[in-house]
Amino acid sequence: MNLRLIVMRHAKSSWSSPVQGDHARPLNDRGRRSARILGAWLRDKGYLPDLVLSSDSARTRETWAEASAELGDNKAKIVWSEALYHASAQSMLEVLRGAGTARIVLMLGHNPGIAGFAEMIVRQPPGHVRFRDYPTAATTVVEFGASDWRDVNWGSGTVLDFVIPRELGA
Repeated sequence: MNLRLIVMRHAKSSWSSPVQGDHARPLNDRGRRSARILGAWLRDKGYLPDLVLSSDSARTRETWAEASAELGDNKAKIVWSEALYHASAQSMLEVLRGAGTARIVLMLGHNPGIAGFAEMIVRQPPGHVRFRDYPTAATTVVEFGASDWRDVNWGSGTVLDFVIPRELGA
């Protein structure tokens, strides 16, 4: 059975408080709308994760809360990880390899790591003009021929989908 990975960057965050630390920054209104729209897109496409591996920042937590509200009765296990906060692509791969028996994993993080991770994990990137800069809430769905996350390597995934919220009406 193939494995599926959903690589999502957090939605647009707020910069309204100059004294607020980066880790605590919440989403802005546009970010909340985008996250909900992405959740509906995931639901409509049938991309429902068994496991969410996410940075523990406020904006990634809020992105998942807004997106998951659109998923209906999805019972994904959620792992909030400090190791994914501004993680490198290599660190993200190491976390993913620990995904255990989950068949569909959603990984939620930050640039530049999430963009590098998405680019390096696939055999061939999609032709989309925004893939390389991976804007806020960009989401890639990747499939692997492997049956165990420990066997997933760089350049081994096939892109099934790539979307940015603006294309979905956000």
